[in-house]
Amino acid sequence: MATRVAFENSNEIGVFAALTNGYCLTGINRSENFYSVFESELAAHIPVIHATIAGCRFVGRTTVGNRRGLLVPNTATDQELAHLRNSLPDSVVVQRVEERLSALGNIVACNDHVALVHPDVDRETEDVISDVLGVEVFRQIVGGQALVGSYCKFSNTVSLCVLVNILFFVWCSLLVPLRLYIFVTIFTDY
Repeated sequence: MATRVAFENSNEIGVFAALTNGYCLTGINRSENFYSVFESELAAHIPVIHATIAGCRFVGRTTVGNRRGLLVPNTATDQELAHLRNSLPDSVVVQRVEERLSALGNIVACNDHVALVHPDVDRETEDVISDVLGVEVFRQIVGGQALVGSYCKFSNTVSLCVLVNILFFVWCSLLVPLRLYIFVTIFTDY
């Protein structure tokens, strides 16, 4: 079932929400409509959490995570970190990252097995991503774009990459982790 949702007249819901297999973060909205759509669909399965990062509502662009962890930029306040740690399951590690490229959702795309990162990410950040999220990390560009988190998203079963005029769907088995060099793509004109 598909549900139409917008964040204060913006259809860019990935900017204002972050969804993993273990939790969902939504930016604080003036109305409860945005949050309530996620809550009605997901709350029976995973926690849905109102949050801000550095006082801003675009949690999807500033955070990155999977079922093992959540990474937030160094601009996140101690109060915001405490709120996230108290709201997320105990199995989810919340870690602040000291990275000059602070829009982590734009520079990292990951699932529970692998992460693609912007080629200019600090080596220390790459190590934190690997340790906290428990993934293999690959410095990569997607379709000539370094902002891999902006141009692709993938779960443990499917990937979506939007590049200029091409839409890629990558289907993978639930039992086989997504590996960057071994997959089948179906090309469709956008």
